Amino acid sequence: MQFAKRLDRLPPYLFVDINRRIADLRSKGIDIVTFAIGDPDMPTPGHIIERICDEARVPANHRYPETDGLPELHDAIADWYQARFGVDLDPETEVLPLIGSKEGIGHIALCFVESGTNVLIPDPGYPVYSMSTMIAGGNPCYFPLVAENGFLPDLSEIPESVASKATMMWLNYPNNPTGSSAPLQFFEEAAAFARKHDILICHDAPYTEVYFDGKKPPSFMQVSGAKDVAVEFHSLSKTYHMTGWRIGMAVGNREALRALFTVKSNLDSGIPQAIQLAAVEALRGSQSIVAEHNAILQARRDKLVAVLDEIGLKTRMPDGTFYVWAKVPEGYSCVDLTRELLEQVHVAVTPGIGYGASGENYIRFSITLPDDRLEEGVQRLARWRRGTT
Repeated sequence: MQFAKRLDRLPPYLFVDINRRIADLRSKGIDIVTFAIGDPDMPTPGHIIERICDEARVPANHRYPETDGLPELHDAIADWYQARFGVDLDPETEVLPLIGSKEGIGHIALCFVESGTNVLIPDPGYPVYSMSTMIAGGNPCYFPLVAENGFLPDLSEIPESVASKATMMWLNYPNNPTGSSAPLQFFEEAAAFARKHDILICHDAPYTEVYFDGKKPPSFMQVSGAKDVAVEFHSLSKTYHMTGWRIGMAVGNREALRALFTVKSNLDSGIPQAIQLAAVEALRGSQSIVAEHNAILQARRDKLVAVLDEIGLKTRMPDGTFYVWAKVPEGYSCVDLTRELLEQVHVAVTPGIGYGASGENYIRFSITLPDDRLEEGVQRLARWRRGTT
């Protein structure tokens, strides 16, 4: 067999290796508390499950769906954006449902990236931004996110020679892995940067509804003229704990969405209609679950951050997301510390280097584990620090 050379550019997906290491230890009867994967532990709300069960019995929903999604879902997404952010979207041309936002993030590179194209990518950042760029033949060009700047990029530091050859720029707030948020003023600066360099901003925003201390994050679409320069990816996975249902959306620039639809229509067969109608139920139903989920997550955040500070893993208090981004103690690399925690106290975390070179001195904790397991995890972390393992 002759494999495509593009595969040589791709490292193994980060979580695949982590899961294998955990599985190996568990096969030996070792109990692992894992803070490694950001998959909600709380179930999808009951009224959403009831809707999908009802729709699964409708024969019309057993057939191939249309790639662009049901009109009811387009309308529900547009109405949700209006209610949550005050943003007006044309349901037909400025909304595109996705088979999970990751699918759209991967496919949009095929619309704007060719061999030699630059794509501006945050470091640290979600690995799919880089992987999709490389699969499309482009060059990932990284800009650093540092604690001293609240994990916001300094756009003035991006070289003109790099920006002038770029077609896309990825942003992600609230941010995975750092947990930081961005003010609307930063989005305005980013939009101006995009207009200056004729770049499409791709804002990955699945965590806008996972926020703490009552501080609701903005949408990039709230910026004046945002739809001229940007698309925003969103998801029902985090807001409604629907990761397993695989449904999200892209909104914004209609030309970019038309291009994304062209790629999708040639590569996928759309979202099952029963799931689309369950998404309508989620978007149009009671939103009280958002506050309920966030209260649970905030209590977990506070408990974890407190023990991390005690054991010398300094953090910036996350504004939102499922993650705590902790700096490793002096004398450790992120991989060294990850291995030591796994081997000595059987706690799994994610090494920051998996999110880019700027993550070398960090590890990421996810707070999507039941409260009793989180309690066990923080007790083990405390024992590691005391050296009583």
